[in-house]
Amino acid sequence: MYTFSNARRNGKKQTGFSLIEGLIAIALFSFGVLAIMNLQAQSIKHGGESKYRIDASFLANQLVGQMWADRGNLASYTNASYAPRSSWNTTVNATLPSGNSIVAVNGNQVRVTVTWQSPGGDMRQYVAIADINGS
Repeated sequence: MYTFSNARRNGKKQTGFSLIEGLIAIALFSFGVLAIMNLQAQSIKHGGESKYRIDASFLANQLVGQMWADRGNLASYTNASYAPRSSWNTTVNATLPSGNSIVAVNGNQVRVTVTWQSPGGDMRQYVAIADINGS
């Protein structure tokens, strides 16, 4: 027979168990939310880094294209004060954080190196190598 005293005795054995279940559920949910927030932060970081890589690639290929159009003056592009190179360097400095460039010409082979500082503080570089045939 089930009486009020039995119910009261069984209830005392369960006291606080629902509270512990609730706290565990909140803790698991909180860890899940923190994991998603970390994933979002990493995604934003890598997205920013990829934007700089794309910009560096575009800038290096832009200079190579300009050098194709000005094939007679390839050796001049190694000098940073050469007008077309100087203008391009200004664009590199404005586009990339701590942007810098090195241009090397060996015969018809051109090597354009663009360096910048990533949001994490590491120095990154992109290198474009092209063979420019004279005509």
